[in-house]
Amino acid sequence: MDILYLMILCSASLAAVFLIVFIVNARKGQFEDDESPAVRILFDDEVKEDKKVDSGNKNEREEKGENNKIEEKSE
Repeated sequence: MDILYLMILCSASLAAVFLIVFIVNARKGQFEDDESPAVRILFDDEVKEDKKVDSGNKNEREEKGENNKIEEKSE
């Protein structure tokens, strides 16, 4: 029976901590902007390609070709 009282005390104190954290973050304005993260995903980001000097290594060229194939499939 003593363990039940301990568990109730622990769960009530944990709930109080979460409530305090929520109130502090709500006052700081953490939850005010709900729309812009949902809209931001709709805008396309420009793909930036790094231009490397061709060292003549066959493995590098093959990896680069595979990466381009993956990009073409995703678009």
